[in-house]
Amino acid sequence: MQITAIASAAGPVVACLGPGNPWRCLSEDEARTLEAICERIIPTDHDPGAAWAGAVTFVDRQLLGPYRRLRKTYRLGIAGTNATSLAMFGKPFVAMTSQQQDAVLHAMDKGQARGECWKQVSAKSFFDLVVSHTMQGFYGDPRHGGNRERVSWKMLRLPYPPVRGRMPDQTSRDYADFTDRKSAKSAKSADWLSK
Repeated sequence: MQITAIASAAGPVVACLGPGNPWRCLSEDEARTLEAICERIIPTDHDPGAAWAGAVTFVDRQLLGPYRRLRKTYRLGIAGTNATSLAMFGKPFVAMTSQQQDAVLHAMDKGQARGECWKQVSAKSFFDLVVSHTMQGFYGDPRHGGNRERVSWKMLRLPYPPVRGRMPDQTSRDYADFTDRKSAKSAKSADWLSK
C-alpha cells in the first residue's frame, strides 16, 4: 500500500522527465538554452565556464526543491529568450553566435526584449534571476549540483572546506593539503612555544 502511494506521488515528477531525459525538471531544449545563457554569463576562458561547471544541473535540481515556485518563471523566461532571439536574429538562442547571444541578453537586462512571454514575466527580472542562480551554481558547494570538481574554488585557490567533525578522505589531494596545513600550523606553534 505504501509503495503505491509513493509511486503515485512520484508520478508527476517522473512524467516531467520523459524517457531518456537526463534532466530532472527541465526539458532537453530548455536545458540547452539555459546552458547557453549561463555560458554567456560566466564564459569559458583559461578556466571552465558555467556550462562545464554544471550551473544548469544546479538550477535543474533546485527547481525540484527550494526553487520549485520558480518553475513557471524559468519556463516562460527560457521561451521568452528564444522568442526574442527569433525576433532579433531569426534563430533560436542556442544557434546564434556569442555576439548575437550577448545582444539578446543585453536587451533582456535593459528590459527591452521583444516577445509575448515577457508580458507574463519581466525580461529584466528573469535575466537577474538567471545571473544569481548561475553564480550560485558556479561558486556554491558541489553537493548542490554545480561547481563540478570544485572548479571555481580551484580557480580562486580556495581550499576545499572540510565538513565539521569529519576528516578529509585520506586518498584525496585535499587530505594531503589538509595534513600539510596542519603540520605547518603545528610547526609554527612549536616554534612559538620554544621562544
